[in-house]
Amino acid sequence: MNTGIPGFETRQIDVADGVRLHTAVGGEGPAVVLLHGFPQTHLMWRHVAPALAGHHTVICPDLRGYGSSSKPEAAGEDTYSKRTMATDIIRLADTLGHDRFTLVGHDRGAHVAFRAGLDHPDRISHLAILDILPTLDTWNVLHGTSAAVAFHLYLMAQPPGLPEQMIAATADAFFGHFLDAWSASPDAIPADVRAAYLRASRNAVPSIVADYRATATIDVTHDQADLDAGNRLTMPVTVVQQDWGRHLDFDAAATWRPWTDDLQHFTTQAGHFMAEEAPEDITTLILDLMKR
Repeated sequence: MNTGIPGFETRQIDVADGVRLHTAVGGEGPAVVLLHGFPQTHLMWRHVAPALAGHHTVICPDLRGYGSSSKPEAAGEDTYSKRTMATDIIRLADTLGHDRFTLVGHDRGAHVAFRAGLDHPDRISHLAILDILPTLDTWNVLHGTSAAVAFHLYLMAQPPGLPEQMIAATADAFFGHFLDAWSASPDAIPADVRAAYLRASRNAVPSIVADYRATATIDVTHDQADLDAGNRLTMPVTVVQQDWGRHLDFDAAATWRPWTDDLQHFTTQAGHFMAEEAPEDITTLILDLMKR
């Protein structure tokens, strides 16, 4: 069974009252924080993290509500807001002694990274975003039958109760659907890692749903407030996406430009799980970003 990233030490690090992040740390040098997506854990960085660790301190936490990190009950919509989850990452960096760092996020972790970049620009030196749009734009581009690809966003946006019951009743089939449907390379997620992802997700249904529910509520409010105020990402930003625009009829790079002063946008031929399907490409993009 794959229990971690080779050569990395795992720690439980306090970031808030009653919240600890299970974190893998390895390497030495300027810090890079890697945030995982859905339905994954920090294990999604098992190829990229060692490749970066030769010259960098690489920090790979399980997000609040995921993996082996704490899963606080959602006392309100802010418990799993991306603002709260971004603050977790800043406090994680504080504890590990890093004032400024490169931040890389995939999927759910990319939403957290985006919010961290807006809320804490003095702490994030470089920002990489893998395969998302900002929350506000995500909802704006989904329309008509093409929105069926994102059925899970609408399901988990519903009030507490039904989504949790439905997903828990068929957890492995639900989470496994995304591991299958979103991968262009079936061999990229081997059986032991897949089993670890399913086990972690099966044990985190309420917190995963709460994370997604926040994306349909308070996260939209926060994004809209920044857009109205003209707040932008001020650090160098690299965005890597599948060719969403071709399928959903929008210009992905143009959608990002209102949010950043320094953007490089790339389209990948890999599937959604690009750090596992094309780790060499993602490693190179991160290294190139840090040179800007």
